[in-house]
Amino acid sequence: MSTNAGEPYISVIVPAFNEAASLPPLVEEIRGALKGHAYCYEIIIVNDGSIDNSREFLDDLAEKDKNCKVIHLRKNCGQTAAMMAGIDRAKGAVIIPIDADRQNDPADIPLLVEKIDDGCDVCSGWRRHRHDNPLLRTLPSKAANVLIKTISGVKLHDYGCTLKAYRREILTEIRLYGEMHRFIPIFASWNGAKVAEVPVNHRARRHGKSHYGLKRTVKVLLDLMVITFIHTYFQRPIYVFGGFGLASFALSLLSFGAMIYFKYFGGKSFIQTPLPLLTALFLLIGFISIFMGFLAQITMMTYYESQDRPPYLVAYTRNLE
Repeated sequence: MSTNAGEPYISVIVPAFNEAASLPPLVEEIRGALKGHAYCYEIIIVNDGSIDNSREFLDDLAEKDKNCKVIHLRKNCGQTAAMMAGIDRAKGAVIIPIDADRQNDPADIPLLVEKIDDGCDVCSGWRRHRHDNPLLRTLPSKAANVLIKTISGVKLHDYGCTLKAYRREILTEIRLYGEMHRFIPIFASWNGAKVAEVPVNHRARRHGKSHYGLKRTVKVLLDLMVITFIHTYFQRPIYVFGGFGLASFALSLLSFGAMIYFKYFGGKSFIQTPLPLLTALFLLIGFISIFMGFLAQITMMTYYESQDRPPYLVAYTRNLE
């Protein structure tokens, strides 16, 4: 681990939106948690378009403490985007995001770092005993965790806990959108990373109001559908679009057969049943799906060629520079 000045081993990322009352004690808690350890650290606070007096406090903090880095975003971009802004500028070998509302306990940071030092690539916090509204936050979160675990195959108890530790190289190839920051352990596990989980302390909110709710749970579930599709069909999108198109062709053929049967054996004319309309509708859907599959396949190929990114991941090589 690095202990040289200017070479932080730990980068703590704090996305903050209207958390002026929580930031001063949070910074002190982070300093206290890391003070007794040998590694150097930096604190990167991302002001996500706050409209309180966060800007003034953060500018003053950055002037007094060079270990505290501040990023001001032009507008409120959301927690995931703010977190990505901090990650892109972090210099530490271990990157640790933490909520600005002080519900995460900075005293747990050394525990996460210890897991990384023991060989894990990702260590996720598990809020075993939560201090949130049971109906609006805890219950939807537990339901979402069960669903995410089932779909992704990555066995964690708490995907929504912001307090996690990552090896820097795990995050270099991940771009985050929507509410996808909670899915980083899933991306990492799919790419062969070793993921661990440890129980962490969770505290009741002391200042301000929560920015989470049922609406955000819906967004998380939609993002889960996106990453599942990307993981399964990113390199071969024609499989899902083409498969749906072929299924539509089959339904069209079935409707056509039923239409002919009722015409000649059931005593029903074409206009007496919806089967002709269904036949044409399924046929049209089939063609559209196939063409969408072609377009998605071409887009995927263009992506790889324009990014000069191969469709594989190299673990390591020998006798190659």
